[in-house]
Amino acid sequence: MSELIHPNYSLTKSREESFSDEDALNPLPRAVIRPNSFVLLDGTWKFALDPTDRGMSESWYVAHQYNDSAHWPGSVEAHMATLEPNKQTWHERVIVWYEREFLMPERHDKQNTQLQLTFGACGYETRAWLNGFPLKTIEGEDMHLGEYTSFSFELDDAILQENNRLTVRIASTMDADTTRGKQESSVYKRGGIWYQTYTGAVRSIWLETVERNRLRSRVGVVSVVEDNLVRFNLTTRIHDPGLYTIRLKVYHRKQDDKTPIATDEYQLALDAGQKEQRLVIEIPDAILWSPETPHLYRLIAELVDSNGHVAEIESHFGLRKIEARGSNIYLNNKPIYLDGILYQPSAATYEQIKAHLYAMKALGCNLVRIHIAGVDPRIYNLADKLGILLWVEVPSPHRSTEKSRENHKEELLRMLALIATHPSVIIWSLYNEDWGAQDIATNEATRTYIMQMYHYMQISYPQFLVVDNDGWQHISYEGRLKSDLLTVHLYTPELSRWKEMLDDLVTGKQEGVAAFPLIVGDPFFFRKQVPLLVSEWGGFGFADYGGPQDDSERTEQISLFKKELRKRRIAGDVYTQATNIEDERNGIIDFNTGGLKVPEGLLKSTDPGKA
Repeated sequence: MSELIHPNYSLTKSREESFSDEDALNPLPRAVIRPNSFVLLDGTWKFALDPTDRGMSESWYVAHQYNDSAHWPGSVEAHMATLEPNKQTWHERVIVWYEREFLMPERHDKQNTQLQLTFGACGYETRAWLNGFPLKTIEGEDMHLGEYTSFSFELDDAILQENNRLTVRIASTMDADTTRGKQESSVYKRGGIWYQTYTGAVRSIWLETVERNRLRSRVGVVSVVEDNLVRFNLTTRIHDPGLYTIRLKVYHRKQDDKTPIATDEYQLALDAGQKEQRLVIEIPDAILWSPETPHLYRLIAELVDSNGHVAEIESHFGLRKIEARGSNIYLNNKPIYLDGILYQPSAATYEQIKAHLYAMKALGCNLVRIHIAGVDPRIYNLADKLGILLWVEVPSPHRSTEKSRENHKEELLRMLALIATHPSVIIWSLYNEDWGAQDIATNEATRTYIMQMYHYMQISYPQFLVVDNDGWQHISYEGRLKSDLLTVHLYTPELSRWKEMLDDLVTGKQEGVAAFPLIVGDPFFFRKQVPLLVSEWGGFGFADYGGPQDDSERTEQISLFKKELRKRRIAGDVYTQATNIEDERNGIIDFNTGGLKVPEGLLKSTDPGKA
């Protein structure tokens, strides 16, 4: 039998505040904790390249002689570089196979439980077989598409054995219709701001016991701070139809008392399959979440069947409200200025990500814009606890087609299902600088799709602000902006030009400010009706942007540029960027150590008039 890991999830005593303790409690890359047993399948796997795509026709999932090995998690590119260190990793398409064996984990309650296999992230195309039998995801997919979010398989007891063989086939391409972020493609080649591909078995994989009838590891939270109500969007997974009770218990996260501060029960008749359900609970004397006071609550959600069997998940949440009103952004009905920084995690480990986040907070940032990339989801938990606001983005395709829009929508929905719990996440970008929407100014189908997704987000996820296309070419329809924020990317190393650009922006000028017009579609009359954000600026040290190369000169330049921002009616800014990434040598934090290259507090703004 495989050795199971089963941490103590007791609520009867408080835990000392320690982020390392939190990581030990929830080592899996997800937001929800289950009081169950799991086995990490990370480690050395058998590995094979399939350059001519013979594996499927030759049934490698039934039997194959593997001559190489690779560590999971780890990128295909790293594995190939180890095998052939003097060759470029791959062109246009790559197919690889992984395989390993695992012993059947012990289960004490086989009647009510089953085994579930979860990939933290993998892809772009992933197929899996158990003992030669093909697996389907819980969503019913023969092949999972996407490489940035987790997905799971329920394992049928009928095909499990004492010793089991798990086979995984992963395929990636340079297809510009796929959601790639800044990885190179057939359209944008590596170099400058375009990076090497980083694909394959990129995050942990684990086997765990779950109840046959349970709540899935996805919880959405919408709070209404005026009446202390919290709306939970829960997802049930049912194999045995019947009458169930969902019981919610809410605690302060650091609470010593095991008595919940709020509880409620809801009876539901549930059919087999998956169902989303919204439940509302009142939090008495609610303490609101903010960067200054990142107060978190703990949620225990239980699904109870007619026999009294309980399936439980634990998560945390915070009550907060974000709103764009006039020229300002309001957090919990109070105006807030967003002191932001652009963050591209690239291939950083979670330990490096943690060090980067602490460094960004030390710089004085209350906002981190995670730029168009997949990232270890534990970053959201950490930001919740540290009190750092997050701006997240859908990794973009690289050309505008009906297929790329379909892929974009599916990627957005996958991301929303997994990170809609976190109070730290306040802004979503649908697109960035029209990557994957290059015809936004001329193609009505492109604009219609983006508007539809903007409206969908407004209705289904009112807890977020949404940007249609960050940087420029925002959509106006009948004179109404289809973005909650008017964002712009401004790059110049010249202070005099910087002042001119900011003056043009705040007076409502829409052409000649950024690289492209700020508005497409119908005319839009600014009149200070929407907050302005300079969502990229600086970049000092990157060859394409100019400016100082020396850290001391960079410090002085940042300070001068920041002061000019705060002299004007602008709601926030995002300095570019946190760390060096490949050709972009403009970081102010050491990528490996998290050490600052500039003084602490440099990006924390002062009030207008005090600059």
